This record gives sequence, C-alpha cells and structure tokens, in this order.
Amino acid sequence: MRDDSGPVVIDGESLGIEETVAVAREGRQAVLSPDAAGRIEESRRVVEAIIESGQEVYGVRTGLGELEHVVLDSDRARELQRRMLFSHAAGVGPILPEEGVRAMMLHRANALAKGYSGVRVEVVELLVSMLNKGVTPVVHTRGSVGASGDLSPLAEMALVLIGEGEAVYRGERMPGGEALKAAGLEPVALREKEGLALVNGTQYMTAVGSLAVYDAITVLHHAVLASTVSLEALKGTNRAFDSRIMEARPHPGQRRIAEVIRRLTKDSGIMESHRNCGRHQDAYTLRCMPQIYGACLDALEHAKTVLEREINSATDNPLVFPDGEVISGGNFHGEPLALALDYAALATAEIGNLQERTIFRLLDGKLSGLPPFLVKESGMNSGFMIAQYTAAALVNENKGLAHPASVDSIPTSANQEDHVSMGATAANKLKTMVENTAQITAIHLLTAFQALDFIEEQPGPLLQKAREAFREKVPFLASDEQHTMNTLIQKAREVMETGELIRAVGGV
Repeated sequence: MRDDSGPVVIDGESLGIEETVAVAREGRQAVLSPDAAGRIEESRRVVEAIIESGQEVYGVRTGLGELEHVVLDSDRARELQRRMLFSHAAGVGPILPEEGVRAMMLHRANALAKGYSGVRVEVVELLVSMLNKGVTPVVHTRGSVGASGDLSPLAEMALVLIGEGEAVYRGERMPGGEALKAAGLEPVALREKEGLALVNGTQYMTAVGSLAVYDAITVLHHAVLASTVSLEALKGTNRAFDSRIMEARPHPGQRRIAEVIRRLTKDSGIMESHRNCGRHQDAYTLRCMPQIYGACLDALEHAKTVLEREINSATDNPLVFPDGEVISGGNFHGEPLALALDYAALATAEIGNLQERTIFRLLDGKLSGLPPFLVKESGMNSGFMIAQYTAAALVNENKGLAHPASVDSIPTSANQEDHVSMGATAANKLKTMVENTAQITAIHLLTAFQALDFIEEQPGPLLQKAREAFREKVPFLASDEQHTMNTLIQKAREVMETGELIRAVGGV
C-alpha cells in the first residue's frame, strides 16, 4: 500500500487507477523512482550506441511508417523528431479536461519509466515536472484511431515539452513555451527516437478510460444504494438475496452486491412490517439486482484490470532492449483496451437502464402504491414526472453510444496500418455514458428517498443514516413548494460527488 499523503512513485510497474485519480484530480505530486531512472538511462545508452555505429534502425535513423526505408543522418534524424510532433498534432473537436491530460502525462511517464523507449531521463523528468507544477498541455479529444499509438493527442502533449503547442497554467491558456517559462521550466531539444517514443503509446485511451471506469464504479455504488432504498420504499422482499441463492451461482459480483443489499436492509422495520404479506416475487428490477448489478461490477472490474495492466506496459515502437536489440512490434495497438472499454460501456448502459425502470415504477402509483409521481395533490404538481423523462432521454443516448467502437476499423498510413482498434472512440463514448448514468443515478436517489419518506415504518439503520445525509443537502418535495427540478437533480449529483452517502453507510 502506498502512503496516501506522499508522492505517487512512477516506477513503470505499480501505477494504479486510484493513484491516477490522486494525481489527475487531487494534485498529488509524482516522483520518478531511482530504479526507473536507471533503466531509462540504460535504454538510452543502447540508442546512443546504435547512432555511433551507424546502423539503420527504424525510428532512430529512418523515416516513419511508410517512409521506414528513408535513411537519415543525425541532424535530420533529430529534426524529424521535432517535425513529427507538428505533423502528428492533428486533433480536433472538444478539448480534453485538464484531469484527463494530467492522467495521460502520468501514464506516458510511467510507460517510459519501464526503460524500453530509448529516451533520455531528462525528457521524462520534464514531463513529471510539468505535472507537479501544473503545466497542462491543450489536447483535443478527436483524432486517434487507437493504433500506432494515440498519435494526435500525444503529439499535442509532447509539443509543450519542446516549448511549442498550447498549455494551461494557473487557469490561463497560453503558448506552451510561455507556460514552461512561467513555471520555471526549460523545454527540451529532442534527439533521435525521442519524438517517436512520446507519441507512440496508448495513454489517451488509458487516461480517459481509467477516469471513466473509476467514475463508473463510483456511480454503481450509488446505484446499488438507490435501488436498495427503492426496494424498501416499494416494500419488496430481501429474501431473493439470501446467501444460499448466491452460492448456488457463484459469480463474484453477484455475491458482493447481494451481501451489500442484505447489510443495507438489516433490521429494517419496513421489511419486518410486510414479512408475511404473501408476496414472494418482486419485479426483476428489484429481485435481480445482484444478478444485473453484479454482472456490471464484474465487467467494470475486468476493465480496471486491463487498464492497470496497460498503464504498466511498454506501448511504443520500436522497443529498445538491454541486450542491444531494437525490435519493431505492435504494442501500441489498442485492441485490449478497446474491447475492455466497450465492455465497460455495456455495463454502464445497463446500470442506467435498470435505474430508469425503477424510477418509472416508483412514479407509477398503480405499481408502487405510492402517491402518483411521488407528490401529494399531484393534479396541481407534476412531481417527478419530467425527471423520469430526463432519465429516459439519457438512457436512450446511452443505448446509441453503447454500439462497440472496436468492431470497426478504417485503414490508415497507406494501408500499412490496415487494422486499428478505435479504442480512443471507445474511451470517449464511455466517458459520456458514465456522465449520463451519473445523472440518471442522481434522479434515482431523488425519487427513491422521496418515496421512502412516504413510508411510516423505518428502513434499516444504515439506510436511515443515508437518508439523513441526503436530506441535509436535498429537500423533500412537498406539494405546496416549488423547486426547479434540475436544481434538485444537481443537488443530488453534488451529494454523489462528495461521497457522503457511501460514507454514511460505512463504506458498504
């Protein structure tokens, strides 16, 4: 376990998504480990020996891609590294938020720290210093096909290292060279192989994907909580979550979700009040929560595993080995990420799907036994009617976005790169879907706690604590009060972002 108060160590081996969040969002400092610095220097010595010998090695003394047979002298080889950044910085569209760029910088430094890239240690140290001093390159979100690396976004990032491109420093967007100077940093002059090493990697996919998967897991925590509140408000049974049922089908996510629901409903006065009501089977949105949410959890955990494996991989080309060999391969291909991120997108869509159907059930008085649209005197007040419309719209958008990006490939580079992963598209889509599902979850929390407040009996102690924490920030919607619905949704969303509800139930 790392010390959460200390810097995040970049060693090429042990960087995780939690550490990524700490650096990207919380501003934790990062430091290059001495062992990693030693590996980087050893790798550079191999490249220098190749240059000295005059060998024709791809990416060191040759052109790139389809131009691999064009041999360059030392001056031209160095100039190529610089020019490459300008030609490859072809991104368009929205700007990636600073947290995403910071994650990308961290992941690129970590990949270089493995010591297979042939760069000088000062290149990596500048990248780390930019992170620590808050110099954040301006990177566009569209342009990578997720193979031969995330070329466009990484080139935009790398331009700032040589004093070009654009960056944000202390909230102000400015030329990259000015941002470095303002932070007390000097640009580097790239040497052979270094430009290629900076742009050939999967770090846009890992950065955007890691933050999105982290957020998706957080959203899932809140979704399970909201659904359990709904179970209580709809007077469902917790018999379906018996541990014996879960052991009979031992998927790990299913077992974990069922255990959470059992703990949240323990000692519930509501459950006890209808224990012998004769109803044995609830709607699937309630009864099958462990099976549905559990499968989603397993999918997200799988994506997290793939991402963390990739974060600690060498993904550029060619790779420089300690025995002196430089070998061209395909570690830059984003297929492992594209498939995992598409899988995570399907899970994220399902988290939203399940919740929207539960919201609908809560609002329909014929199904819920509660006041229509969860407000008294509903003829004068539409209550949460239109909030469900919003949830439905978001679910519809997610369904469109859930089509896998990885099933498509458009050849590039004169058909040499004839199959690409489209993993960057998968990452971008997942990010949007997670944001949509977070809003759906906020609506679900609003409606679930509103419904719970109509029940005379008390829920289990943990859910009661969650209700108290929620009500500190979000009011009950009385029929004689007027609140703009989007304001209430935003308040619920803010409560999710603070993590107060999860802390209220003891991290269950």
